[in-house]
Amino acid sequence: MATVKEQLLEKLNAGDNAPQCKITVVGVGAVGMACAITILLKDLADELALVDVAADKLKGEAMDLQHGSLFFNTSNIVSGKDFKISANSKLVIVTAGARQQEGESRLALVQRNVNIMKQIIPAIVQYSPDCKMLIVSNPVDILTYVVWKISGLPATRVIGSGCNLDSARFRYLIGEKLGVHPASCHGWIIGEHGDSSVPLWSGVNVAGVCLKSLNPALGTDSDKEQWKTVHKQVVESAYEIIKLKGYTSWAIGLSVTNLAESILKNLRKVHPVSTLVKGFYGIKEEIFLSVPCVLGQNGVSDIVKINLNSQEEALLKKSADTLWNVQKDLEF
Repeated sequence: MATVKEQLLEKLNAGDNAPQCKITVVGVGAVGMACAITILLKDLADELALVDVAADKLKGEAMDLQHGSLFFNTSNIVSGKDFKISANSKLVIVTAGARQQEGESRLALVQRNVNIMKQIIPAIVQYSPDCKMLIVSNPVDILTYVVWKISGLPATRVIGSGCNLDSARFRYLIGEKLGVHPASCHGWIIGEHGDSSVPLWSGVNVAGVCLKSLNPALGTDSDKEQWKTVHKQVVESAYEIIKLKGYTSWAIGLSVTNLAESILKNLRKVHPVSTLVKGFYGIKEEIFLSVPCVLGQNGVSDIVKINLNSQEEALLKKSADTLWNVQKDLEF
């Protein structure tokens, strides 16, 4: 007797179930799941794969998303501990790693998370050799370098989420101070995603009006309006959120999805992301840190050559030295 499915549907061809735009998220903690839900709501993938070592949590998170399938357009959500499930991904987002503890700097996390990368990166490359990798785990700049070395992929295809979030926080806080939407407040933070990040006060503008032309002391100690505290708030914000709720998740998930969209849709938008900067701004070491990059379907296609003033260039070099002093002693 024919099944209900056979009675309902007349098959005309075999169909093609191979995904055309598959994204894998490695790690289903708070950050990984924030990435997953924002990717689904933005309709960026036709298949979303979740990978984690914690089998029960992984299954639960996948089921929870699958049960919401009516409300988005991603046709397939899969999960597994084995990286086979990630095969043929266009983009792999790595959020796995030890979580930053209250009061712990991102750099203090480093060796614990380097060891995790050694376990997972070869398997990702085995099953998706043509993928772009977006590294989110902290300390993101050093781990992006580590992943680049372990993976054997071109540096342009291994991208750290870097200062995309720092710059978003910067623009939000500038907007709060001015009473203007952050999309209309333009400003960049470069360097380390962390304590030594560099705010580019010389370029902060609204509608092309540079704030420094209105207040030449902007961002300096002598500034009576103390705009410098805006960058201080950016640096301290993750620590404050971790203290209040135990972890950060939503803003980084939105930031990562913003980067994923630029890559997968070949938008060629400019983002401050962590990339190989050896040879730029007098940096001689093989390190990754954030500078404005054009993102498209092949990853980082161009680096924007920004004009830094002498103070900004010195701070960027100091940020590079901070990362190198930790990176040079790593074992992997």
